[in-house]
Amino acid sequence: MSQTKRPRRSAEGGYARGEETRLRIIQAAIELFGEHGFAAASTREIAARAGVNAPALQYYFENKEGVYRACAEHLASEVWRQFEPPVRHAVQTLESTDDAASLIEAFIGIQNVMIDRTLATQTAPTLKLFFVREQAGQEPPIATEIFQERVRGPLNDAAAGLIGKIGGTPRDDPLTIVRMLSLHGQFLAFHMAPRSVLTLLGWPMLDPNKVEFVKHTIFLNTRTLLRMWAAERDTHAKAAPSRIRSSKKEAALKARKR
Repeated sequence: MSQTKRPRRSAEGGYARGEETRLRIIQAAIELFGEHGFAAASTREIAARAGVNAPALQYYFENKEGVYRACAEHLASEVWRQFEPPVRHAVQTLESTDDAASLIEAFIGIQNVMIDRTLATQTAPTLKLFFVREQAGQEPPIATEIFQERVRGPLNDAAAGLIGKIGGTPRDDPLTIVRMLSLHGQFLAFHMAPRSVLTLLGWPMLDPNKVEFVKHTIFLNTRTLLRMWAAERDTHAKAAPSRIRSSKKEAALKARKR
């Protein structure tokens, strides 16, 4: 009697299971790095929470530094997936028009995603702690380098470019940067001190209707400021020719007196 051969597992199936295991380790590591920080979290704890043995972790990432890098790359990809469409639109708008209204709406598109991530997205406390520790400079610099290259750099460059073009200032001018930070600061209190903000407002929570109310108010503020800066730019642009003519007249008068 012939034996029935056991079917071989497909390479695709093995790859999928490998990716699933890898992601499970990353998610466990994000939690532990958030809870305890890079130095205190051990690879043994990460493996245990992910439900794998220590050699499996070494197989996928080699060491704790490799796990931390993978966490940063995973988070950067997740965040960029949300920001890529408005950032690409902003870049296209910057390249195609000087129209203030179009530039303002492109900035609102970026701000909309930022607010959604701050107010509407339910984020695990450990994930927030991961970013808090990274921003505080307590963790290896590789995460900051990855976030800067893949998310923060392109995002800030596009936002500053829009504000600079709207207000008539270079994108790297301190005035442009401070203006950008002031617009972003309208909703950061909801992220940094949510309990204090909700207590001040007398709200038990941020339900969808309240999120829309906050967004509407912030967008109104943003449009008002950006339009004001655009008007200042236009005023300066109109005044420039007269200043040049006055300078030429003054120079001519001085030449005659000589």
